Amino acid sequence: MPAVTADTLQLPRLARPGADHVDRPVRSVTTAPRGYEGEGFPVRRAFAGVDRADLDPFVHMDQMGEVDYGPHEPRGTSWHPHRGFETVTYMIDGTFQHQDSHGGGGIITDGATQWMTAGRGILHIETPPEALVVSGGKFHGIQLWVNLPAKDKMVPPRYQNLEGDQVTLLASDDGGALVRVIAGDVGGHAGPGSTHTPIALVHATVSPGGRLVLPWRRDFNALVYVLRGSGRVGAEGRPVSSGQLTVFGRGDHITVDADARQDSRHPDLEVLVLGGQPLREPVATYGPFVMNTRSELAQAVEDFQAGRLGTVPPGALMPYRG
Repeated sequence: MPAVTADTLQLPRLARPGADHVDRPVRSVTTAPRGYEGEGFPVRRAFAGVDRADLDPFVHMDQMGEVDYGPHEPRGTSWHPHRGFETVTYMIDGTFQHQDSHGGGGIITDGATQWMTAGRGILHIETPPEALVVSGGKFHGIQLWVNLPAKDKMVPPRYQNLEGDQVTLLASDDGGALVRVIAGDVGGHAGPGSTHTPIALVHATVSPGGRLVLPWRRDFNALVYVLRGSGRVGAEGRPVSSGQLTVFGRGDHITVDADARQDSRHPDLEVLVLGGQPLREPVATYGPFVMNTRSELAQAVEDFQAGRLGTVPPGALMPYRG
């Protein structure tokens, strides 16, 4: 993603918290294990080992990369189904192509977000374009699964393409942090993403030694995932670093401090801040399906096998094999 800092832009600033604000305490910090997804691209499983009740309404999140591929190394996913939730693919660096069986698709690159509501069922593919496969290059992004409430599990599929310049840009009150609001409302500033489930999704860059105090809805849970760098979170200053997820307790503000010394390759602390209104409904998962009961999962598998979740369109996008 092109370098942008809060102090180089004239941005709206987050209000300084009042004396009666309540910092959310740290409940837990976990470290994401490494694995592989799709055709073999490296990921970190951000939610591994975290109680599902603490994540609700989120189900799953992968940090894709960060990796600098050599020629013919980039990988993606082949055509596959989803039902019962929304997939959010946020590309920080690099490029992905997307196509789905409902007519959605396009290029996701450098700060863009693809927001796909699978609803009652869809097939899709995400794969690097031919030029990136041939040349290699940077690849870094996030895929987040947002659960749908039971009443919306079978809504028609929908696709949103949010370009990087559509996000709402804010600065911390001291100008030391750049905040990109992708979805939800933060301090009265709304992001462009439209969601069935009330959530907020924010990417923040905090300069070395800087502090971000982010207002956060009391009825939302609160999670901070470190994409790059090191720092401290919460009023108690709990140390965190790349690949770690913090679950916060109750309050109305989230505090993130960047260490004064950072990795020379990535001089800032980069975090993803997310939270939402818990659904508090049963969750049943099987591969690419997220439903409420095992019988609904069985029906999803049957419908997929019968072609009722969609079909791969003629002349469809396919992984480039070289």
